[in-house]
Amino acid sequence: MIILITGASHTGKTALAQKLLEKYKYPYLSIDHLKMGLIRSGNTELTPMSYDADLTAYLWPIVCEIIKTSVENKQNLIVEGCYIPFDWSNDFEREYLDKIRYYCLVMCEDYIRNHFADIKKYANVIEYRGEDEDCTLENVLKDNTRILELAQKNNVNYVLIDDKYEIDIDL
Repeated sequence: MIILITGASHTGKTALAQKLLEKYKYPYLSIDHLKMGLIRSGNTELTPMSYDADLTAYLWPIVCEIIKTSVENKQNLIVEGCYIPFDWSNDFEREYLDKIRYYCLVMCEDYIRNHFADIKKYANVIEYRGEDEDCTLENVLKDNTRILELAQKNNVNYVLIDDKYEIDIDL
């Protein structure tokens, strides 16, 4: 089984991947780690500050082939990151799609407004982000609104975080 976890920034993609790793013993691949490895090794001229669309165009084909290899080898894998396009399923044939589950994490506006201090507090729990200047109330609201609209427009599976932060995915 392949589990894809994507969504807006600061929604807990990495935390969910870690939780699933601990529960099911499935390894996970952080697309951010892949991105930084390729950038730091000089295998791309992209930077961490490059546009998300450019990073997705570069990273997603690599991630697709990792997923296909995992399916072909009957291996479980969790892939998490914001560089999974909403039309991801177009890149796989039925034999692969049957082995992939997709989850897009989105926080509703009320949740963000009522829990923004917690969102900031937990930003570095699993993965160190340093001083995350992009984690402002306005940016988190804007990013989640955009992701929700795209998820609905593309008719993909999304998990709306609206009251409590409780995401429990049973595989």
